[in-house]
Amino acid sequence: MQTPPTLQAIRYQRGSLLILDQLKLPDETVYISIHTADDAWKAIHTMTIRGAPAIAVCGVLSVAVELHNSRSKFDSISSVIQFITHQLNYLVTARPTAVNMTDAAKTIIDYLIPLNNKQQNLTLYIDELLDFMEQFLQRDLIDNRLIGQYGAETMCQYISNKKKLNILTHCNTGSLATVGFGTALGIIRQLAANNVLQLAYFTETRPYNQGSRLTAYELVHDRIPHTMICDSMAGLLMRTQPIHAVIVGADRVTANGDTANKIGTYQLAILAKHHDIPFYIAAPTTSIDLSKKSGDEIIIEQRPSSEMTTVKGINLAPEGVQVWNPAFDVTPASLITGIITEHGVFKPDELKEKLLNLQRSLISPL
Repeated sequence: MQTPPTLQAIRYQRGSLLILDQLKLPDETVYISIHTADDAWKAIHTMTIRGAPAIAVCGVLSVAVELHNSRSKFDSISSVIQFITHQLNYLVTARPTAVNMTDAAKTIIDYLIPLNNKQQNLTLYIDELLDFMEQFLQRDLIDNRLIGQYGAETMCQYISNKKKLNILTHCNTGSLATVGFGTALGIIRQLAANNVLQLAYFTETRPYNQGSRLTAYELVHDRIPHTMICDSMAGLLMRTQPIHAVIVGADRVTANGDTANKIGTYQLAILAKHHDIPFYIAAPTTSIDLSKKSGDEIIIEQRPSSEMTTVKGINLAPEGVQVWNPAFDVTPASLITGIITEHGVFKPDELKEKLLNLQRSLISPL
């Protein structure tokens, strides 16, 4: 069974970048133009676009668009290097918990000088740099497909007596959070394509409702069997219904396997542990930050109180109420069964060693 075409959070061609305005979903499907890195910063910060992989690709391509459309203003390669470095470092500040933008910025900045050593013609330098930046788009889609394949293969170990799987997920980790297909939701898509998915359960994901607004939108669009629950229903669901696994995404994974993800993930991991349900993280290796030893070192983004106290401008709480609104929480590695990446599935305690070995093999000569 072939997977159907998925929704696109990002539409790009050289010199033009459109992003799906996720603040208007599910009521309206509207694409907005991103002309500059400043446009992208605002879109990322306001969560017009969200999801760690999509944030990174949007950020990178915004700089590519700005570079292409204003290339006449650059008089030297050094001026291009200065511009790219400044814009990428600025974009990292939009949502600091998600590591993918930081990883993408570092990758491109590290490429600038070697490219200069290779190519000293300004026009050709810009063209080659644009080619390099545009690769992030296709690479994310390839990584997501591989995560879906590895994840689906892993989930099949929980099928018994020819029964299909019930999977619980959280937040939105699909094509709206990535270039396409998705991470955790990509695995669910692949299970549905393989005809082994019974039901995809998903939380509404308060306070910003990425589940009820976005995941629901994708599952309805793709006609995948599903059931939405309130965040507070997860414990009862696990106790009364056959849930074969919980699969969620990640905005950052540290060297010891701790994981930062959308607020509410930690409590799902605790509930899964109590009910003896496997708990998996699905994330590309660009979400893995080996510079952080544990989740204690992750900066947790604090969001505006209005996200909790209002919905579409309608007050849910009395004016003046005091609010604590962290966007993410950290799930300890001890609660995680496995981390599903584009290179396979790793146990948290083996993640660092195997990832370093993988990186060495990719740069070592044959």
